[in-house]
Amino acid sequence: MRPNRKKWRRGIGIGDEVAITTTVLRRVSEDRVSIIIPSYNFPHSIVDHMAKKGQNIELIGEVTSIDDEAGKVTINLRPLVTVDLDQVRLVTGYKPPHRRATLGDTPD
Repeated sequence: MRPNRKKWRRGIGIGDEVAITTTVLRRVSEDRVSIIIPSYNFPHSIVDHMAKKGQNIELIGEVTSIDDEAGKVTINLRPLVTVDLDQVRLVTGYKPPHRRATLGDTPD
């Protein structure tokens, strides 16, 4: 039996890889930069040695939950980040693994 995996608006479902475009605000240390994530109202920083202020960076993460009524999607960017659904774009759709043989004993 296959799990019920519903595709939501814009063809995004749980387990899909999505991308979100962020903007570098400032350099925090030699190897970290502070970024702003659209529709995410908390500070966030990432490790990046080459980024400059004002540069756009694309972050890719896996969708962990979707709230279709509120139009929000939660992405695992380490930490989990909840943003508006219209701020993300699909990179790779989730494909469940295919089994070649059934599990269990086979009759002789």
